[in-house]
Amino acid sequence: MKNPVSHLGSPGQSGDENRHHSLTKPAVHIQSLVIVLAGPTAIGKTELSFAIADHFNCEIISMDSVQVYRHMDIGSAKPTPKELGQVRHHLIDIVNPDEQYNAAHFVRDCLQAIEDMCARGKTPLITGGTGLYLSCLLNGLFETIHVKDEIRDSLKKELQTRGLPALYQELRQVDPATAERVHANDRQRILRGLEIHRATGIPWSEHLRKQRQQAPPVRFANLYAIGLESDRSQLYQRINRRSKQMLAQGLIDEVARLRNMGYGPELPSMQTIGYRHVNQYLDGQLDLPTMTEILARDTRRYAKRQMTWFKRQAELHWYDREQHQQIIHDIKQLKNRML
Repeated sequence: MKNPVSHLGSPGQSGDENRHHSLTKPAVHIQSLVIVLAGPTAIGKTELSFAIADHFNCEIISMDSVQVYRHMDIGSAKPTPKELGQVRHHLIDIVNPDEQYNAAHFVRDCLQAIEDMCARGKTPLITGGTGLYLSCLLNGLFETIHVKDEIRDSLKKELQTRGLPALYQELRQVDPATAERVHANDRQRILRGLEIHRATGIPWSEHLRKQRQQAPPVRFANLYAIGLESDRSQLYQRINRRSKQMLAQGLIDEVARLRNMGYGPELPSMQTIGYRHVNQYLDGQLDLPTMTEILARDTRRYAKRQMTWFKRQAELHWYDREQHQQIIHDIKQLKNRML
């Protein structure tokens, strides 16, 4: 039987050197069927993912930058324990909230999970809403940009003295493309965009553009990538319901528990959608009705940015969120052509 995952890198490499090579050069060629299911928050990915998993003997790889964190369940809309028992999931609850996890880690861990599944005769189903993870998996990661500590320290001081809005305005001036895809409250990415520009004199968006012109680290021979969309008003209604549902399920208690465990509001994980808002409520910056309204509003804005990101991904085949049978039919067509 032909190996479903071929490694094309140098056999003399190992450890960190080999991991770096595999993320920056065309080192892996995957022959097996791999399914991607992407779309904005609250579009209905979870329900469809279980239907796909049932039809095609799948295990699910989470493509969500918050579901990787332990103890962050309600705000990240993790599958329930019952759902996790129905289909095996990967890349959920793998790091603590104060640990760093980025796109490079995702690509590495995702490829390891794909290789493991293919060896066991399972079909990988990668599903989630983190567009950067999908882009890096399919298009490659740009090389690590080393930033001097002096630049980072200077930006941290400026954050305290000038404030985040002023730094966001600076980012809009030096790198408008990055500012367009980054929320005005996304402290981590605003600082990253500015530090890259100050360190190199080149906008972050330009580094990404050049990287996309290079060969990707992974070649998928039989990839079927699905993008879910819906009428915007319908999606926004779903988001409003989900925001209220998360609060009813105990999101405030979850954030309070995380803080009691020592995970402070300054952590990047605690600055994500939902967690940032509840932290502001717990710190007395917002009352409950205002927090509820702003949470729904920012989630709607986040969904809009997700769609903008995914629409740039040429590999995605777009479907209305209710076209389950058509999606399953089209995956079967691809699988039949592979025989």
